[in-house]
Amino acid sequence: MQKGILIFVLAVLLAGCTSTVRVRRGDTLYSIAKRKNVPLRALIQENHLSPPYTIKAGQILKIPEKKTYTVRKGDTLYSIARKFDSNVTDVARQNNLKPPYTLKPGQKLLVKSWEDTGATSASVKTTKGKSALNPPEPKAKNTPTKSAIKVPKSAQSKRFNRPVSGKVIENFGTTKSGVHNDGINISAKAGTPILAADKGTVAYAGNDLKGYGNLVLLKHDNGWFTAYAHADKISVKKGAVVKAKQAIGTVGKTGGVKTPQLHFEVRYKTKPVDPILYLK
Repeated sequence: MQKGILIFVLAVLLAGCTSTVRVRRGDTLYSIAKRKNVPLRALIQENHLSPPYTIKAGQILKIPEKKTYTVRKGDTLYSIARKFDSNVTDVARQNNLKPPYTLKPGQKLLVKSWEDTGATSASVKTTKGKSALNPPEPKAKNTPTKSAIKVPKSAQSKRFNRPVSGKVIENFGTTKSGVHNDGINISAKAGTPILAADKGTVAYAGNDLKGYGNLVLLKHDNGWFTAYAHADKISVKKGAVVKAKQAIGTVGKTGGVKTPQLHFEVRYKTKPVDPILYLK
């Protein structure tokens, strides 16, 4: 899969699961955090960034989601702050509240939803006299490799249904031509129903991505996604809720393939993993 296409697929997936921002030339993590009104620490954690926290123009970053709480009878700012492991000062500041912090039942408050552990602005080190939050463009050799992608133990037990029956003609990983395959390709007769590997919501359905042909992306629970490419026909629309093993299209040879097949991807929080490891 071409790098440009992969980036676009990631952007589509990210747009379906949370708010995002595309890094502009001159942006730093600090400037983005300030612009989006989120804690710097939360922005770093949400995107699993490591020192020296390099970002580059065009990169897609996830913006931590804010949570709201509806005030109930008897609630106080102190009790709400304690419930969300925060403090009165922070909750008041987030909601522009002033003493005596009078609350009304039904009132909606922004509450702290980010972890306290992790990098803080004080722990962000500098490199060669320059702030690590405004680093030079990272070199290609610093780009994380597919082999560095890890799925936490709590999610490793996840299993998906096989979307079609057939022989795997291309495995996950680097192909003979040197291109990295983010999924597997399964040979199947044209017109064979493509079945949703699990229940989920259609995040994308169309043929705007060069090389993929007719493509369906499904968003599942707990950060999982599956992708189905080269379909002859698509029978679902964006936003539709589908059941496990529900037909979402038929096998075809659209896009950059010459024989009927299904390109199938499994992603954990947008990162591709070997589908074979997660099929029932």
